[in-house]
Amino acid sequence: MEKKKTMFVEQSLTDHEIGDTNKNFDDDGREKRTGTWMTGSAHIITAVIGSGVLSLAWAIAQLGWVAGPAVLMAFSFITYFTSTMLADCYRSPDPVTGKRNYTYMEVVRSYLGGRKVQLCGLAQYGNLIGITIGYTITASISMVAVKRSNCFHKNGHKVKCATSNTPFMIVFAIIQIILSQIPNFHNLSWLSILAAVMSFCYASIGIGLSIAKAAGGGEHARTALTGVTVGVDVSGSEKVWRTFQAIGDIAFAYAYSTVLIEIQDTLKVGPPSENKAMKRASLVGVSTTTFFYMLCGCVGYAAFGNDAPGNFLTGFGFYEPFWLIDFANVCIAVHLVGAYQVFCQPIFQFVESQSAKRWPDNKFITREYKIHVPCCGEFSINLFRLVWRTSYVVVTAVVAMIFPFFNDFLGLIGAASFWPLTVYFPIEMHIAQKKINKFSFTWTWLKILSWACFIVSLVAAAGSVQGLITSLKDFKPFQAP
Repeated sequence: MEKKKTMFVEQSLTDHEIGDTNKNFDDDGREKRTGTWMTGSAHIITAVIGSGVLSLAWAIAQLGWVAGPAVLMAFSFITYFTSTMLADCYRSPDPVTGKRNYTYMEVVRSYLGGRKVQLCGLAQYGNLIGITIGYTITASISMVAVKRSNCFHKNGHKVKCATSNTPFMIVFAIIQIILSQIPNFHNLSWLSILAAVMSFCYASIGIGLSIAKAAGGGEHARTALTGVTVGVDVSGSEKVWRTFQAIGDIAFAYAYSTVLIEIQDTLKVGPPSENKAMKRASLVGVSTTTFFYMLCGCVGYAAFGNDAPGNFLTGFGFYEPFWLIDFANVCIAVHLVGAYQVFCQPIFQFVESQSAKRWPDNKFITREYKIHVPCCGEFSINLFRLVWRTSYVVVTAVVAMIFPFFNDFLGLIGAASFWPLTVYFPIEMHIAQKKINKFSFTWTWLKILSWACFIVSLVAAAGSVQGLITSLKDFKPFQAP
């Protein structure tokens, strides 16, 4: 029964049973979805234009004017291509009239089955947990940057201005504890739209400052077709490792396949059908982010050259105007507040739905309490949701305090998740759905694409691990990175 499968429809089952299905419920008995391709695009942009955009100038600096933009375009094309495959798998076996699959794992179970379901769950939820930890780190770095920017402005650029990230991680965690009580993805559209606007703001500020710096009358930054120069900027081994790490950073910058199915599950029944609306949302989302990525990466590299910082708004490639730097970093922090929710909601819903399925009669898990909030109407409180989600946010914040790194963490997450979730599973499910014959032309080139991306993930992971080892050697606890 649906009542045992999910928690967040429990309060609505009475209306469903008395025959008001068409008015308030979708074909699966769940509360009517209201999302459109526009809200889907907002969710995607919130998920994609994240902290990764800030490291693109550094990534382009490692790869150079030729390989850097080429890798960016390749990842954008691959991400969009495989996302269209994944969108067709939301319903099975038919992409328009088939049975809904609410999570990535359910999609894999419908089309592939076996151990691949567990492997998908491990990759997806491990990646989501890693991203939420990474966003806690990044948000705190941006908040620290505001304090440091004011310190530099007041005392001069040669002052150390060291500030601990820990208090800001605690503030971020408190905000997330409150927002995490939003029951599900369907109620997050306003937050994603706000976060998407913030991402445009800080990306535009970064682009504008980079253009101003590149066009300034001072000494022009040194750039090269092949990026940082061996023997001048880095050693031969450093060049190799940094190239691998840069590929991982760019892979991370396009990571939203982990939440694509959950985003598609917010879209209303057509016309257009959910898969067509999701493909349109993906096209808008990926095209928009690629445009900003190209500008941020290339203009940032032109401004800073081979010395581009890992994060050009918090690594202090810029000092003035300090108020604009402050505003940009506040925008980053606000954006990451929303992005954190986009990535953690699937984790919350997975644990809660599994718990409700296993213990359907446990009132602590299933019972909803209605509370009237002034100016906001009624709000549902569930004790299990309150305890579990609060605990999750606290644990991720503690882990973030222990591992306060930026670029290396981004690269490792991107490398670990890019191949299985963005390439392998969508391709395998597309082959199964379309019943593509083994060793046919289409089957062969899809397999070649999958294996090529697997090799890319391996080398990116190697570069990120080496970067993490270097960061651990240089790390001094309780100091701003």
